[in-house]
Amino acid sequence: MKNNEEHKHEFLFEKVNYKILLIGIAVIAFGFILMSGGGSDDPNVFNEDIFNFRRIRLAPTTVLIGFGITIYAILKNPKK
Repeated sequence: MKNNEEHKHEFLFEKVNYKILLIGIAVIAFGFILMSGGGSDDPNVFNEDIFNFRRIRLAPTTVLIGFGITIYAILKNPKK
């Protein structure tokens, strides 16, 4: 009986790590949403919107920040 009581489910990370990880995944998804669009309905017409600031600078930076947040969530040790 004691053996069953001592066997607790132990997660790899703490609750704080999972919250930070979900925030990082949300930031990555937001970055990919920022990258979307800008195409042209007519294949013979070129649309300059594909080269605007949002798609070239802001969206990739947002995705990289999201990856940084997820790496931080993995490496964070809440016991210290």
